Amino acid sequence: MPQVNLKSKLDWYIITKAREMRIQRNLTQEYVAVHLGKSSGFVGSVESPKTKSKYNIEHINALAKIFKCSMKDFFPDKPL
Repeated sequence: MPQVNLKSKLDWYIITKAREMRIQRNLTQEYVAVHLGKSSGFVGSVESPKTKSKYNIEHINALAKIFKCSMKDFFPDKPL
């Protein structure tokens, strides 16, 4: 059975940006989850195409604090 994408293009864009920043900074999924106030498996669930989990605007704000960047860094320059 083909895999159904449970997340929108925008969701995937944001998730990919956050994942890239996490990896560039050598941070684990667990580290980010803890700093988001979530369970240790939360980031893994968000980064998985098999779940509906995604970041909300509060998560993105917290990610910007963790990565010391702007919230704008998680969004595309043009609509998808």
